[in-house]
Parts: sequence; structure tokens; C-alpha cells
Amino acid sequence: MTGGNDNVSSVPRVPPTAGPTEIIVRGSFTVYEPPQRGIVHATVAYEGAAIEPVYERTVRDLDAVKASLEPLHRPDSGPVTWWSTQQMRTWANRPWNNEGKQLPLVHHASIGIQVKFSDFTELSRWVGRHISETGGFSLERIEWALTDKRRDELITDVHTAAVRDAVTRAQRYADALGLGAVRPVTVADAGMLGREPQGPFAAPAAMRAMKSGGAPEVELAPEDIKISVSVDARFHAGGPA
Repeated sequence: MTGGNDNVSSVPRVPPTAGPTEIIVRGSFTVYEPPQRGIVHATVAYEGAAIEPVYERTVRDLDAVKASLEPLHRPDSGPVTWWSTQQMRTWANRPWNNEGKQLPLVHHASIGIQVKFSDFTELSRWVGRHISETGGFSLERIEWALTDKRRDELITDVHTAAVRDAVTRAQRYADALGLGAVRPVTVADAGMLGREPQGPFAAPAAMRAMKSGGAPEVELAPEDIKISVSVDARFHAGGPA
């Protein structure tokens, strides 16, 4: 009399004489890291009927911004590790009103400013001060970032973890087929084996600026930096090595 387990299926095994089975997988890994730097992107700009006063007001406010940065600028210790200004831009245009009539010439002057902070409390104070006191100052955005050294370290770690993830995935397929240990054949950036390329991804973090009551209030919401890496890998398992 036969037992009740005769119909239980077993894991298929490739005959010893068969060639190796190819396994292609995508490995990935993601980390989230608190930002180490906050980069302020701001503009000092004015407009008016004559270029001279517009230009002079822009230069005056720019000088005030520079003066506020000098005591804070210490490249090694912060709170400001780096800052720069762009070229002054001046232009003029003749706007139209809602009745389709062209209005008198309006002159503009504008200059962009970037300031990198290592101390986010000082960043908030500095931005809030200029929003309140510097008439031509306008905050465009705050970019949260890592130092170059830390970012490179993380990308190395994440790349390694993504490759290990690919090995683990491939081995699961091999185990399911009873093929034994996998052997790496090709490892490439995601997309290099036939899909769209994907490199290390560092997601930008957010900034929120709010105005409440009389004086403007800047609410900073630094988010963790996301670094994600994917790799494609081809393995052989079973058959002759």
C-alpha cells in the first residue's frame, strides 16, 4: 500500500550534464541621512521707473547682506562655511495693464546669493533677519545637503549593500531550483543590462517659509537625505563552472 505523500512535488534539479542556468536580478539599497548643510538660495532685487535708484538700492542691500556674513564665515567651523554672489543683472521692460495699454518703462536690478550653513539655528536667524529688515531680500529655497566626504562614503556603502542584495536575490532563485551556489558573471549600474540607466539618487529635502502676523517667520523643516542605488547583475548556477 502506498503512502499518502506520493503526490508531493519535489524541487526540480537540473541534470548534471546540463549547462549553467542564467539568473539576472536587480539589487538595490537605500539609506536616509540627516543633512549636514543648508544652502540658502536668495535674491536681492528692486524695480522702479529709473535705473539709478534701482541699482543703488540693490547694491546697498547686497552690501548689508555681505556685512552680515563676514562675522559668520568660518570655512572649517561655520556657521557659514561658504557663500557666493552672482553677477548683477539689470534689464528693463514695458508692462501692459489689464486694458491692453502699454505702461511706462520699468527698470530692474537683481543679484543671486548662495550661503552654505553648517548650523541650522544660525541659518534660520540669518534668513529671518533679512526677510524682516532687508527690503529687497527674497528667499527662493533652501537646499539640504551632505558634505562631499560623507556623501561619497554613503554612496560607497550603499553600492556595496546593493550588490549584496543582488547576490541574495539570485541565490534565492538558485535555491528554489536546487542549483547550488550562484557564480557572478556581470555586475553593472541599473539599466546597463537593458533597462533605463539609474545612478545614485540623492533626494532633495524640503523647505517651508511661512508668514504669520507682522514680522515674517521662517519655519525650517530639514528632511533626511535619501541615497538610493540599484545594480543589475547576471549570475550562473548549476552546470559546469
